[in-house]
Amino acid sequence: MSRILVTGSADGLGRAAADALLSQGHDVVVHARNQKRAAEMNALADRGARTVVGDFTERDAVRRIAAELNDAEPLDAVIHNAGVWSGPAVMPVNIIAPYLLTALLRGPRRLVYLSSGSHFSGHPRLAGVDWRGRSAGSYADSKLYVTALAAAVARLRPEVMSNAVDPGWVPTRMGGPSAPDDLELGHRTQEWLAAGDDPQALSTGGYWYHQQQTQPHRAVHDEAFQDRLLQTLAEETGTEL
Repeated sequence: MSRILVTGSADGLGRAAADALLSQGHDVVVHARNQKRAAEMNALADRGARTVVGDFTERDAVRRIAAELNDAEPLDAVIHNAGVWSGPAVMPVNIIAPYLLTALLRGPRRLVYLSSGSHFSGHPRLAGVDWRGRSAGSYADSKLYVTALAAAVARLRPEVMSNAVDPGWVPTRMGGPSAPDDLELGHRTQEWLAAGDDPQALSTGGYWYHQQQTQPHRAVHDEAFQDRLLQTLAEETGTEL
């Protein structure tokens, strides 16, 4: 069985993925942004999940979580699920935190990044982006960046299986009650990529929707754009991948 971190697992897709992985017998680490949200995961903790707490809008909190996890049993996989739809937290949570965890965590051989169909509306430009969340950021841009991050990691770390997943527009707190996609299908692919053992689940560099590999925005596999993104994130955070 695998040891798997699921970020943003207090509710929605992250909660569903953590619940399913626990049911499959995996050793799961769940994450919440504060103690109040962590208390909402007591049912998962009662089933054996370990909890880490930290607000992903705060880079020091991300670094503290990474240090805490590096001092514990090694992780086999990370599902980068935490995300926000709008407001100043978009860039800190949707791209800075996944980047920092990717750079700082030792050991995971499977990385799954939650993308979105909205990434097709993102712009592959980096100038003027407010990485620190002092103003509202573009959700579409953030998801284009994190999808490109997944592809860059697959290219630069051949020993790691790195993939991006579009879970669909599902009825979570973020997606709203009238979202048209299936919630069950929305979390199945990331679990499969994090812990599955069939050949497709053991691949890397893919962009997936409901366990089918599809083509992302053309900028995602543009190596020059990937390199500019990584250089910008390294300069912004003071941490190289």
